[in-house]
Amino acid sequence: MNGPGGTAGPRVVAIGGGHGLAATLRSVRRYTDRVTAIVSVADDGGSSGRLRQLLQIIPPGDLRMCLVALAEPDSSLARAFEYRFAEDELAGHALGNLILAGLIDSCDDPVAALDEAARLLGVRGRVLPATTEPVVLKAESDGGPVDGQVAVMATGNIQTVSLVPADPKAPGEAKTALREADQIVMGPGSLFTSVLAAIAVPEVRDGIRASDARKIYVCNLRPQIPETQHFDVGMHVEALMAHGVSIDTVVCDTHGLALGHPRVEVVDARLARPHGLAHDPAKLASVLAGLLG
Repeated sequence: MNGPGGTAGPRVVAIGGGHGLAATLRSVRRYTDRVTAIVSVADDGGSSGRLRQLLQIIPPGDLRMCLVALAEPDSSLARAFEYRFAEDELAGHALGNLILAGLIDSCDDPVAALDEAARLLGVRGRVLPATTEPVVLKAESDGGPVDGQVAVMATGNIQTVSLVPADPKAPGEAKTALREADQIVMGPGSLFTSVLAAIAVPEVRDGIRASDARKIYVCNLRPQIPETQHFDVGMHVEALMAHGVSIDTVVCDTHGLALGHPRVEVVDARLARPHGLAHDPAKLASVLAGLLG
């Protein structure tokens, strides 16, 4: 399981995408160096979508955020990866997206490209795509089928999500990480378009189900409109179960999200930063570390 990074601590796999997964990684790196991120690659918007369409590669944006989250906090290169151009043809592109796009496009293996980026950034742990194949996120909603992550994000009353093609392969390194994990953490982040978009890769879902690790879902701090409008914590857990994944524990903060009736162990704690808009890495790390063993 060890890639670039350290070798101390429990083996933790974190699954999802975007800012939510990056928040989990910042927490997990506080209690272990042996962390593997398995990242959704269904994004089709913004800089990632443009590079995906232009170069026919997996979208780099969520992968970039995860690499930066696992880099040393004082890394100048990690800060540069987040720099976003504002003018002309490069407008909207993050520098890290362009670097990753070049590495992925020039390598035969996207995993090798990400390992090289991790080496450059001094990452503690490993960042892997949920699949190296081009995929499109599809949702079934009350209004009918919806195709594409950006479109799904703007949709409410979603029942299920899936990928096209339906059976993309997960990297062998991701399957090994799931098999060897001591702890698997899903979320926080957009339930359908980040967390379940990664779990929708069949070999990722099956790897979670087969693992002996403790399976934890970190719930969002509040509903995401319209994607999870009117959802409580229990409804998040039910959505995971509807997609073939059972968890052992849900971690939530009911200060901003009603509990409902989750049919699993609940850890309810104050997890938000002072502004209430994101998880506090230290608070979340304390809860997750306490759930080991």
